[in-house]
Amino acid sequence: MSDVPAIGLGTWQNTDPETCAESVRTALEVGYRHIDTAQYYGNEEAVGEGIARADVPREEVFVGSKVHAEKFGLAHDEVIEGLEVTLDRLGLDRLDLLYVHWPVGNYDAAETLPAFDELREQGRIDHVGVCNFSTELLNEAMDHLDSPLVAHQAETHPLLQQDDLVAHAQEHGYTHIAYSPLARGDVFDVPEITDIAEKHGVSASQVSLAWLLARENVSVVPKATGEAHIRDNFGALDLELDGEDVDRIRGIEREERFVSRDGAPWLDA
Repeated sequence: MSDVPAIGLGTWQNTDPETCAESVRTALEVGYRHIDTAQYYGNEEAVGEGIARADVPREEVFVGSKVHAEKFGLAHDEVIEGLEVTLDRLGLDRLDLLYVHWPVGNYDAAETLPAFDELREQGRIDHVGVCNFSTELLNEAMDHLDSPLVAHQAETHPLLQQDDLVAHAQEHGYTHIAYSPLARGDVFDVPEITDIAEKHGVSASQVSLAWLLARENVSVVPKATGEAHIRDNFGALDLELDGEDVDRIRGIEREERFVSRDGAPWLDA
């Protein structure tokens, strides 16, 4: 498994340039070492500015972004060209992790993924990842990659526990990265979560993140903009839930998905 940091800063919908740059700077100076962005988010320039502002050496920061079928396309040459635009926006000469954002549009494993191998061989990216795949698509991707698959990002939280995807990551030795790990804020209204938070004297955010981080091969990228929220999420690293807590969250019966789109693999399941 790669050295993907346990917790990163998610930046989806963080589109005000100054707010985004300052949240990235703050997170890095608080102690985060993973910043997650995407072409589709429209904030790569601001993320790059935040990285530049932070008093943290570039080599200590794990930066991930994503190529998107509807932005530059996912054909071989489009992936190559799209990465160059991303690097220019970020002000970086390489990317730690590049993902396929969604397996939609002109995504084709046999054409798309060799471009990732090529970029890795050139030293333009260090690692290869994918997002929003099914286990079947993950198997297909690994069959077409010469590079190791290092990460799969998927919506994952106490209301969408993704046991099959997490098990696949554990079996194959890559990191399952949980996005929207706070269920768009809905975890604040889940009795099991709030009861455990009260028991430990911590926030519901910390409980949800700590529960995810207790799972083998799982990292998290919660979005946050203000310093208090950024610090609170980071505090999940210091929270250790007991077995009763873990089992109670695993037993939550409510299931809800908050992120989807046309062509998502689970719509065909």
